[in-house]
Amino acid sequence: MAFLQSQPPRQPIFRAPAIVLWLIGGLAAAHAARAFAAPARSADMVYEYALIPARYSRAFLESHMADPGTVWERALPFFSYMALHNDWTHLVINCLWLLAFGPVVARRLGAGLFLVFFLVCGVAGAGFYLALNWASPIPVVGASGAISGLMAAGLRMLPGQAPWAAHGEAPLAPIFSRQILMFSAVWGAINLLAGVTGLGMGGETALIAWQAHLGGFLAGLLLCGPFDVLRPRTVGAPLDR
Repeated sequence: MAFLQSQPPRQPIFRAPAIVLWLIGGLAAAHAARAFAAPARSADMVYEYALIPARYSRAFLESHMADPGTVWERALPFFSYMALHNDWTHLVINCLWLLAFGPVVARRLGAGLFLVFFLVCGVAGAGFYLALNWASPIPVVGASGAISGLMAAGLRMLPGQAPWAAHGEAPLAPIFSRQILMFSAVWGAINLLAGVTGLGMGGETALIAWQAHLGGFLAGLLLCGPFDVLRPRTVGAPLDR
């Protein structure tokens, strides 16, 4: 009888690993804290936690008689700038990209390594931007650099697993494979176009710059392999190359 037949298991609404959803929730909470703060406090949060290249330029600091802060205060923005966003639209776009590429990387690396990988790519994006925009007074905010790193890693992992599958043991796509090179060229062209036209820039608190996108993407592309070696494996599984 039909009513005695077992029902198929219900599928979850979100297939993303918990760490990805927690990360999205954390980014949303951080933005809400600034968005609903008093205007003066919101501006202070940008000054304290955004990446401001001028803070690292001795010439700029001396000419403006500015205090660079302690070592901790100068190191923190390399991480905290990822938690700040220009507005809700900026946040939503980044979270959608994170939801698209984060699950692939999180399933393969595991929650702990995924979070470290995310932060490393974000720091690499900040460093790349800083190197090319020394002494710029414009604050840089957003997790786009870190997410670009997830995008690069996800592309190398996609041939080995479906987005809804458990992490697999298939080798990563080689960096110099046709699909990786083609996507990297397209992604680089899009970001260079953004740099030439000024798309995504401007204002007192600009969206994260295209240089940070490229820095994060390159970090993700190159560090995906070393991180993959460290991930948890089933007994007897071969190492990816």
